[in-house]
Amino acid sequence: MNRVVHFEIPAVKADRAVKFYETAFGWKIEKWAGPMDYWNITTGSDREPGINGAIMSVDGAIKQVVNTIGVEDLGKAAEKVVSTGGKRVSPDQTVPGIGYFAYFTDTEGNPFGLMQNAPNAK
Repeated sequence: MNRVVHFEIPAVKADRAVKFYETAFGWKIEKWAGPMDYWNITTGSDREPGINGAIMSVDGAIKQVVNTIGVEDLGKAAEKVVSTGGKRVSPDQTVPGIGYFAYFTDTEGNPFGLMQNAPNAK
């Protein structure tokens, strides 16, 4: 079974969103060192139930909170999503040191991501 493993909150002004979530919920938020404006969120201890996420700068099609689902094989999962009525909204992307990722929408137009864990991804 594939589980939600991450969430993304879009922001027009990321610094404003960072301040809000840090202050309102006590989340730890740090700018990612990667090639895009992205801030990793730690929502609590790994011993507690829940998931971590990120704040991302709004850059186009995705303007809603996005949940990311962990999958074993991005290609196979993408095929299944499309064959059951979902739509791909981004090409596959490599996240160095993390894995492979793509955005989709479900049959109702809700966005979500698929992430294949691959720590050696470059």
